[in-house]
Amino acid sequence: MKIIASDYDGTLNHGGIDDAKRAAVAEWQQKGNLFVVVTGRDKFFCPAMKEDSGINMDYYLACNGALILDRAFNTIEETRIDKAVIVPLLEYLFTLNCDWGHICAEESTRIYNPDCADAPENAHTLADAEKIEFCNQISTALPTFDEAARVTAAIKEKFGDVLNPLQNGTCIDIVPVGMDKAQGIYRLLKICGAQYEDVITVGDNVNDIAMLKEFYSYAMENGVDAVKQIADKTTPSVTQLIYNEL
Repeated sequence: MKIIASDYDGTLNHGGIDDAKRAAVAEWQQKGNLFVVVTGRDKFFCPAMKEDSGINMDYYLACNGALILDRAFNTIEETRIDKAVIVPLLEYLFTLNCDWGHICAEESTRIYNPDCADAPENAHTLADAEKIEFCNQISTALPTFDEAARVTAAIKEKFGDVLNPLQNGTCIDIVPVGMDKAQGIYRLLKICGAQYEDVITVGDNVNDIAMLKEFYSYAMENGVDAVKQIADKTTPSVTQLIYNEL
């Protein structure tokens, strides 16, 4: 049994998902292999991911690996950010000109900066965040890649003992310290009884680097340079990767 651990946005879903890609994944699974999505998206996006892609993933590693779901979207294992960190982190994000922080927990809640002119009516505030007992990930976004890099570095400097900020283009996904896509895959290996050498990873952006460095890897040809520099190979599509590995 082998496992393809694929990023979703810009990787599996690169210009859409066509019948050829669905057929390739199905053939991969029919031969006794697993196909797993490892994404920065939260668990509430996973059912839409299945519906939109037409692919029945074997597992979903959401929130950059902090949350592992089975085919039916049941939580198998999770890593949590402690309640005590949530509000201080959001307050700090707002001092760095972030308009919002998106909390991924039992519910998905977007907390708006009090100074955000574009906040909707009845937007969630820091008072609402104080009621949240834990979360798996907090995300935010900036207008440019460089601004996101600056804020990522600032979060790491201030909260690096408890949090791991992962840049994904202009977005930032913040997970518990010690967690990233590579660590999520290691946790999955224990769950399904697979081995390190069974894993093939593929991604396109900065938050994929940890898993691409740790395991045998492909970078998408459209990926950022930092990803292509560390991957073992490049590929134009997940479809081509599968047929390379079958």
